[in-house]
Amino acid sequence: MSQVRNVAVVIGSIRKDSVSRKLAKAFAAVTPGLKFNVVEIDDLPHFDQDLESDPPAQWTRFRNEIASADAVLFVTPEYNRSVPGVLKNAVDVGSRPYGSSVWNGKPGAVISVSPGAIGGFGANHHLRQSLVFLNVPLLSQEAYVGNAFALFDDNGELINDGTAEFLKSYGVQFAAWIEKIVHDVPAAKAA
Repeated sequence: MSQVRNVAVVIGSIRKDSVSRKLAKAFAAVTPGLKFNVVEIDDLPHFDQDLESDPPAQWTRFRNEIASADAVLFVTPEYNRSVPGVLKNAVDVGSRPYGSSVWNGKPGAVISVSPGAIGGFGANHHLRQSLVFLNVPLLSQEAYVGNAFALFDDNGELINDGTAEFLKSYGVQFAAWIEKIVHDVPAAKAA
């Protein structure tokens, strides 16, 4: 049996009633064998290379939380066919200092969320572009959740059985992906 893997969850929306946060919670609830820890990004100062000589404490906290995880899950809304600026900033903060990216080699997955029918397709693909460049081995199964505002009740609980089944299936695939990457990486380093 595999050990429980720690997954850092980076949520691209910082609003109080974020549907992305609700979806991340629902995903964790239907995915056994993984421990999910939300890594907050709302307090990260904008990335500025000039600050690297004495990085802000928030950057250090964020980098340490991502580095200590076995994998990373991104759950993001779509803003103007791309990712929210706060999420792009988090990606940039984690990618530095040069040569010390906390993303490097860490297995990942992306779920995009939208009130529209196409489920944040643009955000999903823009984020994937950055993550591929940063050497995050991504689960190739793509996850788009559309019509998201109708999926939750007033208490933020998922009420759509089809979405719950999709998330459960995606969680099984993600857990298997993490194990594959975690086991393949040491073998690759030994070669």
